[in-house]
Amino acid sequence: MIDAEEHVYDDNPRIGHPDVRTLLRDVSYFFLGNGRMQAAVQFAPSGEGTPVGLLVMDPERLGKKREALSFDPEAGLEATTVRIRVRGAEIVPSGRDMDAAWSLRRGLPAAVVKWRAGGIDVAEEFFCPDPEEPVLARVVTLNNRSGQHESISLETGLGKMTAARKLELEPGACASTYILYHTSSDRQSVSFRLAEEVPIHPDARAYWAHTARAHFDSPILDRYFDAARFQLPAVVSAAGRADASIWQYNREWVRDHAWIAVGLVLSGQHEKAGTLLRRLLREFVTDKGDTIDSSEQRHPDEVELDQNGELLYALDQYTRWTGDPGIVRDHWGKVEALAEFPLQDLFRHPASGLLANVREYWERHRIHGIGPGMELACQMFVSLGLESAAGLARLLGRESQAGRWTRESERLHRAVFEDPEYGFVERGRILKRRGLQGEICEKIRALPEAGLPADTPLATPGDHFIEPDTTAALPFAFGVIDAGSSLAVDTLEGLEMLWNQAWEGGGYGRYHCSSEPDAWGPWPFPSLFVARAYAEAGRYDRVWRILHWLDTMPGSCSGTWFEFYGEPHAPPFAQIGLTPWTWAEMLMLLVSHVMGIRPEHDRLRLRPRLLPGLDRIQASFPLRGGSLEITIRRKGHEGPLSVDSDAPVLHTGEDHVELAYPDGDLHVDLLV
Repeated sequence: MIDAEEHVYDDNPRIGHPDVRTLLRDVSYFFLGNGRMQAAVQFAPSGEGTPVGLLVMDPERLGKKREALSFDPEAGLEATTVRIRVRGAEIVPSGRDMDAAWSLRRGLPAAVVKWRAGGIDVAEEFFCPDPEEPVLARVVTLNNRSGQHESISLETGLGKMTAARKLELEPGACASTYILYHTSSDRQSVSFRLAEEVPIHPDARAYWAHTARAHFDSPILDRYFDAARFQLPAVVSAAGRADASIWQYNREWVRDHAWIAVGLVLSGQHEKAGTLLRRLLREFVTDKGDTIDSSEQRHPDEVELDQNGELLYALDQYTRWTGDPGIVRDHWGKVEALAEFPLQDLFRHPASGLLANVREYWERHRIHGIGPGMELACQMFVSLGLESAAGLARLLGRESQAGRWTRESERLHRAVFEDPEYGFVERGRILKRRGLQGEICEKIRALPEAGLPADTPLATPGDHFIEPDTTAALPFAFGVIDAGSSLAVDTLEGLEMLWNQAWEGGGYGRYHCSSEPDAWGPWPFPSLFVARAYAEAGRYDRVWRILHWLDTMPGSCSGTWFEFYGEPHAPPFAQIGLTPWTWAEMLMLLVSHVMGIRPEHDRLRLRPRLLPGLDRIQASFPLRGGSLEITIRRKGHEGPLSVDSDAPVLHTGEDHVELAYPDGDLHVDLLV
């Protein structure tokens, strides 16, 4: 059974250098990596912590921020800063005249930080030049804008090591210094050296040339798309290991990793997605179909049944985009077990056929006041996963299993949305949870053994509501229920009370903040649940509101958002980490909803939703051994969409088109 000890962490962010803290004021982290080297550039222009610091980590070893290989217990990341000596003064980056952004340099994703040292412009580029070797490159370019000759010393370090270079620059002249960081063969330490150049492996360029690319009519969407596609592979090791929230949990979940795999698929990184999915099937799914969460196997009362559906959905998305059922065929025993595990009588509620246990979607459980019952997200994802499993079974000629899983998926769907006593529709809105007698679960109260700090919302006196909950947006985001229905309108309107609940500035809490067992605050990836639902519902103003809110939060310039924005009780709870799942949600919004690219097993379905202000999207995606080159343009007048393509058009609707898959590349021009 889960107990309070599982929620306790020993890392105190008030002990040690300020760089120990994850959520520094106005901080952004740029993650780089190739599966064998992982790095993060800390950009903290407000001066809380090192303004430009470098964290180097072993991607196979999940750890706290202070455990990074380049972190000094006393000086934090200060040694990794570039220091410029000119005219007798030492200058380091500071909040004034600093900027950071993603860029594609030399054909590779690069974090670029710019600052000024007197009359010298400094540009630092960080990138991984080799797809296999554990090496990170840093190129520091000095541009003399002082109008006179300058004698300059450039110095940087790592731990107790330092290196320096002397430069003589005439007015208007530029010079670059090359620094290479290597992790040791045992990945227990990192070293660095100055180099004459940075050799770039052609396979590194080739890799990124063949991933997805998209250019929107919007700098903010270009930034979000690139941030997601650049950073998802950087936080997954070569073996498929990833921290579900970097520097926070140091644990892994099938749920999070399934969505990371979907994000990798949508960004055209199919091989890396396949590595992750194979590892999940091998190591995170038992022969009986039980799944791992928080790196542990659970008692049936507390197993996260939604994970079965989410992994099946991810496998289906991988197969649709690649056209390759090899992973599913090779691991069919685990796929079958995943589909069958939730269908056991052990979980089936006798009166309704719904799935029941004592775990809710956000992982509150018995000690938080959650009793036995049925959870919306559990039913929906299992139903969605069974539908995915049925499609995969048909691909492999397993018609009997496909029929059974289709029937079970439809049965669950009817029970959720049509059962008058136990279903999840009440007063025109979708509910989160019902008890075993059909009662609506509206409030919870933590047990004394939860050990919650006295000032956490769930521990304070008064009522603690669990409704509304952002998971109510998921049926519309995934197309399980028509997002144009009155049920969608009323449900989404009910979720608006989660916006700015007990804070200002925007963002949705994941649920009613009175039942938070840690700290309240807005959550980016649940906010994107709602954004995806609003995109399907045509409420584009609210989609933009969420996207613009994200642009105001720490992490926005790198597109690397924290799990939530609040004041966590750390300790006993963990510091706030950076959640890779958010990148997957962003890619689902931009690719599946805004561009509307939705491969099916026998055809390509396109259903774009151009947000106001977007008049043109140009994109390229790897698709089934070829590439999809797609342009989406706004017509400027009313009427159905029109399509120009070199593939046969199978069907054209008012707002969508279906195309046959060609043997090679596919070109599509849509007017919407």
